[in-house]
Amino acid sequence: MFHYIYVLQFKKDNKLYKGYTKNLKLRLEQHRKGKVASTKNKGLFKLIYFEGCLNQQDATHREKYLKTYLGKMFLRNRLKSYFERQRETRFCPTFVDRSRLWSAKAEGQVLI
Repeated sequence: MFHYIYVLQFKKDNKLYKGYTKNLKLRLEQHRKGKVASTKNKGLFKLIYFEGCLNQQDATHREKYLKTYLGKMFLRNRLKSYFERQRETRFCPTFVDRSRLWSAKAEGQVLI
C-alpha cells in the first residue's frame, strides 16, 4: 500500500496546498466536495504533483519537508517547466473554458 504526498494548485489565487493521504482518489474527491476544512473555500483546483511512499512515516516526513522553505524550492525546481508554461500563458490552461477560448479566437478577441 502506498502513502501519498500531493500538491494542489487553486485557480482562485494560484496558491499551493500540500497534503498527505493513504487514498489519493478519495482525498481528491473530499477536496472537491468541500469536506476538507483547510480547502473548502478555495474553489477549483488541480492536482499538479504527487509522490508515493511505502512507509507512512516517510510520507509524513516528506509532506512536512515540502512545506518548508527548502521543500518549496524543491517543488519550484521539480515543476519548473509547468510554472514556466503558466507564466507564458498567464493562466492555468486546464481551468479555462475551452469553448469560450475558441469562440473568442474566432471573433478576434484576446483572452490572455
